[in-house]
Amino acid sequence: MKITPDDYRVPPNEPVDLSQRPTLVEPAYDSKKAYKKMLQAQVDELSELQRLHYASNKHALLLIFQGMDTAGKDGAIRHVMSGVNPQGCQVFSFKQPSTEELEHDFLWRTTKRLPERGRIGIFNRSYYEEVLVVRVHPPLLKAQGFSADAIAGHPIWEERFKSITDLEAHLHTNGTRVIKFFLHLSKEEQRQRFLARIDEPEKNWKFSTADIKDRAHWDDYMRAYQACLSATSTEQSPWFVIPADDKKNARLIISQIIVDSLNNLNMSYPKVSAARRKELLKLREQLE
Repeated sequence: MKITPDDYRVPPNEPVDLSQRPTLVEPAYDSKKAYKKMLQAQVDELSELQRLHYASNKHALLLIFQGMDTAGKDGAIRHVMSGVNPQGCQVFSFKQPSTEELEHDFLWRTTKRLPERGRIGIFNRSYYEEVLVVRVHPPLLKAQGFSADAIAGHPIWEERFKSITDLEAHLHTNGTRVIKFFLHLSKEEQRQRFLARIDEPEKNWKFSTADIKDRAHWDDYMRAYQACLSATSTEQSPWFVIPADDKKNARLIISQIIVDSLNNLNMSYPKVSAARRKELLKLREQLE
């Protein structure tokens, strides 16, 4: 099956119903060997594009990964970016905010980690947690300085959606391309992956009782994701809903989207002036 990124893109201003979006699709590979070959080809192309991206130094690329626990964010980042030079790639994981971070606006801690020109920045979770986890668990707002009275009847989520889209529009204007992935996992597949984390000793460290508590809020999370995707997928900074029940296929889709995004930047290696070329030829003579 040919991978067509637009099949997974969320159109701007379109209501999202995740129940109508599959968590499993026909795979792009027909065997484990074919999967490895396809992924390696994509990784090789991505590696070459990353070198060009670094050398051209005109844009930054920010990749955002969101999804429920066990959706495969870590694995996707690890496998898809395996061939990228660490010098040109930065990965940040955002967990529970620190006391210092809670004293600032909700975008502060992630803004500090935005990629420079020529770099690929990867956010494993991001500022979107502030319209997802916090929306499902409103008491968390109190730690951010919101009183119960301020929360009641306040359009906080609409305001945060606007803050986010304004930020992403600003980044795009200034050369940063933002690509966002929601790894769409089924509740049953999550259950199976949780069982694997319990049954396989080497995965026990990944499992906590907090994971089970969050699972009890599955429907609330789906509603929060739907609202988020609908409000913040734009032409310039799109969301892609990735069927995540098949980890291998999800990685192939994600890597193809990243490759296409870099190709769309119309990058080129810096051109050498005639004077610089003449100087290089003289240096070559000296080396010979």
